Amino acid sequence: MTDYPIFSFETTADEVATAFSSEIKGKNVLITGTSLNGIGFEAALAISKYANLVIITGYNDERLKLSEDAIKKEVPGANVRRLVLDLSSLAAVRQAAVEINAYTESLHVVVHNAAAPIARYKRTVDGLENQIAVAHVGPFLLTKLILPKVLASTSETYTPRVVFVASSAHKYGQGVNLELLKTPDESKHHPGYAYLQAKSANILTAIELARRANGKLLAFSLHPGIIDTNFNQKDDAIPVLQSLKLLDANGKPNTVDFKWKTIPQGAATTVAAAFDPRITADSGAYLDDSKIATQTVSPHSTDPANAERLWTATEEVIGEKFEL
Repeated sequence: MTDYPIFSFETTADEVATAFSSEIKGKNVLITGTSLNGIGFEAALAISKYANLVIITGYNDERLKLSEDAIKKEVPGANVRRLVLDLSSLAAVRQAAVEINAYTESLHVVVHNAAAPIARYKRTVDGLENQIAVAHVGPFLLTKLILPKVLASTSETYTPRVVFVASSAHKYGQGVNLELLKTPDESKHHPGYAYLQAKSANILTAIELARRANGKLLAFSLHPGIIDTNFNQKDDAIPVLQSLKLLDANGKPNTVDFKWKTIPQGAATTVAAAFDPRITADSGAYLDDSKIATQTVSPHSTDPANAERLWTATEEVIGEKFEL
């Protein structure tokens, strides 16, 4: 039996990918939200050193090209494919799914990493609140539409995985308000609470997807860590993060009360959730520091009843059932 390392707070995505290189070899992986200087990009970079194919997605092809070029500069032999995907539009998600389903390759791993910046109230073209649309509703629909492509990678020795990048910040919220999910209300909107709801939705969706899959695929959610990226420096995000004490009065990382990860460290748990063979019996689990940490999740985001209600409500939003 392979003796895999024990990971820690300091472990990087590259170290995790190296440890699981034999697991990654030959796999086709799709990762959303892969702009430069983000954890999605860093995970894609680490995985591309060993994978058969890494599909990077984003709503802007010029930015995707920058990510592709950066990966190929560091990993000349990497097989990277760009996919334009606007998760804020259900029509755009459907269009991207058609393209994915036309690929000749199956999909072994899907990583839902993309998230909308913490920002003031904004409704999508479908009338949804933007943060919950990008982080939850769009990924939910995409997973449904490409599920046959994912399940096609199943073998006697391999079960495909779907990974949701959540956050321990969900603890500051009260879970997902299903009424606001279905009928957004600007008078009840708070940028920070919207972000917290989206992250709770990620955890709950992984739980319910794992339950409904019943072993046909594995689903995980995770906390990447507290990381200083461009995501934190948006004008609307700064006061929210200051209210959580993550940023100081000058908008800089509060390193006194919180321990921050580098971007390579922040991407490590994503790679572990996607490939660690030691967690195959724990579908639905939540990871932190590249280890299972479900016990740290707030009750409102582990309650199976809440997970089922969210699933049903999201089906209503997309206008179709998601049955496995």
